[in-house]
Amino acid sequence: MDYTRRHAVAAAGSAVTLGLAGCLGGGGGDAPYDGHLGPANNFDGVVVDRTGENEVTVAVGANSGLSFDPAAVKVSPGTTVVWKWTGRGGQHNVIADDGSFESDYYLEDSGQFSYTFETPGVYKYRCTPHQTQGMLGVVEVVEA
Repeated sequence: MDYTRRHAVAAAGSAVTLGLAGCLGGGGGDAPYDGHLGPANNFDGVVVDRTGENEVTVAVGANSGLSFDPAAVKVSPGTTVVWKWTGRGGQHNVIADDGSFESDYYLEDSGQFSYTFETPGVYKYRCTPHQTQGMLGVVEVVEA
């Protein structure tokens, strides 16, 4: 097969496409969160937008029992996030990386913890017993 200009253009186009895919996809697409959600369960690169709501619920022990649902949520200042335990995946807690909030440990589906976010910023959190298994989350607080 002769190497023609058409082959060179096609190869260059493929390289550009793969390069863009590497920038836009993979690793969960969590660039704004410094890689925190890269290994997270239940994160597909989408931050769930719940801005304008007074209260938002995040399931603890979702899906296989080792994830938060949603893993990443965007809210407005003054929003209360309520973490509700599903009863799956063992004993869980919710603890902010910066120490701003920390729940007790709960096992049963009646467990619940809430925190009201007043200040804009990114709040990374985890479940202490299952953080290495991908039980990670983020609450992003943004002005309207």
